[in-house]
Amino acid sequence: MTTLNLATLAGLPAGVTRPDYDPTAVRVGIIHLGIGAFHRAHQAVFTDDLLRADPRWGICGVNLPSPLSIDALNAQDGLYTVLQKSSDGVQPRVIGSLREALFLGTDRARLMARFADPAVKVVTMTVTEKGYCHDPATGKLNPAHPDIVHDRAQPAQAVSAPGLLVAGLAARRAAGSGPITVVCCDNLPHNGHLVEGMVGAFAQSVDPSLADWIGRHVTFPCTMVDRIVPATTPADVAEVARLLGVADAVPVVAEPFRQWVIEDRFAAERPAWETVGAEFTNDVGMFETMKLRLLNGSHSTLAYLGFLAGFETIWQASADPELARLIERQMAEEIIPTVVAPAGVDLHAYARMLLVRFRNTALPHRTQQIAMDGSQKLPQRLLNTVRDRLAAGGSYAHLALAVAGWIRYASGTDEAGKPIAVSDPMAPTFAAIAQRAGGDPARLAAGFLDLTAVFGDDLSAHPAFRSAVTRNVEALWRDGVRKTLAAHLARA
Repeated sequence: MTTLNLATLAGLPAGVTRPDYDPTAVRVGIIHLGIGAFHRAHQAVFTDDLLRADPRWGICGVNLPSPLSIDALNAQDGLYTVLQKSSDGVQPRVIGSLREALFLGTDRARLMARFADPAVKVVTMTVTEKGYCHDPATGKLNPAHPDIVHDRAQPAQAVSAPGLLVAGLAARRAAGSGPITVVCCDNLPHNGHLVEGMVGAFAQSVDPSLADWIGRHVTFPCTMVDRIVPATTPADVAEVARLLGVADAVPVVAEPFRQWVIEDRFAAERPAWETVGAEFTNDVGMFETMKLRLLNGSHSTLAYLGFLAGFETIWQASADPELARLIERQMAEEIIPTVVAPAGVDLHAYARMLLVRFRNTALPHRTQQIAMDGSQKLPQRLLNTVRDRLAAGGSYAHLALAVAGWIRYASGTDEAGKPIAVSDPMAPTFAAIAQRAGGDPARLAAGFLDLTAVFGDDLSAHPAFRSAVTRNVEALWRDGVRKTLAAHLARA
């Protein structure tokens, strides 16, 4: 089959939305680190919307750890399809904002040239929580992380996100190309401030004068990003080919909803994303906390307990009456009391809308996809809420069950004794804890709760929290999810 590219763009069927501008006239003004599915379904779509009015903001996308999708994107002249799915049907849209696709392993010199290019004013990032080589419990750069150790020894060959940013900013300083803004779009609390701290710490360790330059010429605004983007399946690829009449090797799938809230703190000129639906504000914090705790916290709860209950997808788990009741009560009784509503937002209505979004049967968002990297996600999605509930003297019973679900999942076997493919930077540590526990759920819980990198010194040493989580781990191990959940809902 013919491939999607610039030559075949004009011949696509009338029902396919395509760029209303000439992609060849677009210039690169943004570097994006981590061109995975979420970026291509979110920031790249917002940018695509404004290129007709301002063609200066094309994207140079970079993959750091692997060349995955780079060759395919280049073969398609940077074009790809976003397949929007809902109960109303599917809508294919071809995106043209990605004007260059690089792989760090082979294109480092080209990337450094982009950092030094005065036409580039913004760097955006979606490298996932684990990509920052930080301590999730504290938010600080982890100096013992192997990638950070490597990058300090060889800063010009940096492989980590913080190290690569510092190398790129050094190239920009050397070229005299002026200020630039780094926009983190990952699910980290106060993400801009965290990245600023990590970049500053790394730069200080390799070149204090560069750290000073960064402090004066680079800003790191906070953001909140939201769109459900499940992993693309072979069936999705086949559906895109049928709808377009040409082959797209790298389509992405997404729900209709999308939101981007950005702190208006830019060091240089920026794209007018507010003209295409993004919201600029002086305080992202309330939006960020709302989304991390309500959406992401509920997602994680559904992922761990839903997988253990035998559900492959989030829509199946969220449609289950008992899991749905747990999520509704967790949000209403334990999460919403810790969240300050942004102006004009009804938190209870937001929570109800989340359940509708989770139950989009057209989006087979796998529970195991959400369950990935739990050690990096738990602090901001669940544990900070627990901390606030403890400080207020409030209940956290539902949250404790969710944390126990993570421990049971991360132990590496399901209720039938079958192995679980646990994808997490700390997976070897989890396996060692499970082996030492020898099937004793209390010892298993203790081993996990001793992980201060996840729970921090405070929760790891909190007797009541440890006891609540341990009781739930024992119940999940002894009775399984179904009986544990039924007993929990009857009791809590």
